[in-house]
Formats: sequence, structure tokens, C-alpha cells
Amino acid sequence: MQGHPVSESRVILSHLMLPQDANPAGNVHGGVIMKYIDNAAGVVATRHSRTNCVTASIDRLDFFKPMYIGELLTLKASLNMVGSTSMEIGVRVEGENLLTGEKKHVASAYLTFVALYAEDSKVKKLLPVLPETPEDSRRNEEARYRRAHRLEEKQRMLARQEKAGS
Repeated sequence: MQGHPVSESRVILSHLMLPQDANPAGNVHGGVIMKYIDNAAGVVATRHSRTNCVTASIDRLDFFKPMYIGELLTLKASLNMVGSTSMEIGVRVEGENLLTGEKKHVASAYLTFVALYAEDSKVKKLLPVLPETPEDSRRNEEARYRRAHRLEEKQRMLARQEKAGS
């Protein structure tokens, strides 16, 4: 079975943070950053599957440093792992003070997307991702670990809901 190399779907997006992105103190809203994370991950998912994709879950989102008005927000998104119908995308968010050149790690996130057929919005089977570097292989292995734990937790949650509904 053929697949697509990680580099075919990887994306880097940048946005200048403006007053409408922030609170009165000049701190960029976390929700604004979350929207850009989801957008970057969606581009990666669509590039890999070449069809409509939807966010199935955000496995983890950690904020490390604040962003401010006037800073450049850069998102580096890459496909970590592809299952039969879902894919995990990792997004690293960086901030840059354009006047000083200082850069900082703002946030990181893991998102799961599902590809849908455009005609009927049914889940589409996906081609695998082909890791190209040792880093790609490490990220793929870690994503498989996260997926296994995510599925275990989902089964436990469904069992609790079923028990509570009885």
C-alpha cells in the first residue's frame, strides 16, 4: 500500500497578532491561538487526505508563554500518525518579537482529525504516512502510544456511561 511522506503535508503558517486578537492588557486570547492551531492542523489533514476533514479531538494543548499584540505567531504543523480513518497532527506554536528577534515556545498541541468523503460526509479510509527522518519516526511511535491510551480511556468512559444509564 502506498502512502504520503510527512513532508507533503507539513505546513508553517504565520499571523501578526493585532488588537482584535487580545484583551485590553495586550495579551492574545488563548482561544485565538486555539483557532489558529485548529486551522493549521486542518490544513495538514486536508493536504494528506485531499478531502474535507473535521476535528475529532484535541488530545492535549499546553500553553507555555504569553503572546502579545504586535508579535508574530508562527504555527508549525506536521502529521504524526495515520490510522485507518483518523490522523494525529502535532502543532508547535512559536512567538516572535519582530523588533528584537526574540523567539519563544508559546504552545504545543496534538489534534485528531477524520477525513470525510465530500459527497456524503462518510468517514474515508486513509493512506498511511511515510516517516522520512528519525524525528518523524519518533513522533509516529509516540502518536501510536497516545492513540492507544486515548482509545482505552474512551472505552472506560463509554462503560461508565452505559453503567450509569442502566
